[in-house]
Amino acid sequence: MSKTKKVGITGRYGARYGTTIRKRVKKIEDQLHSSPKCPKCFTPAIKRKSTGIWYCKKCGCEFSGGAYQMETQRAIESKRITKRKQRELEIEE
Repeated sequence: MSKTKKVGITGRYGARYGTTIRKRVKKIEDQLHSSPKCPKCFTPAIKRKSTGIWYCKKCGCEFSGGAYQMETQRAIESKRITKRKQRELEIEE
């Protein structure tokens, strides 16, 4: 068993910087190091090119997203609202 069971990847910071900041960093780095799926070919080959620019190593698809996540919470919310509005328009017609 490792010494950093609770803190995970942020165990390298030790007791420095405070717990709240280390928890935020842990959340961000866990999402950054996970392998999300490409929206075009659905393979887990997504890498971050630079801040907000993501690309798929397999199909070469390049798209924008969040700085540390492929999809931000705001983007997910916007997609949900857009789909709901489209369904409402289809029902009216």
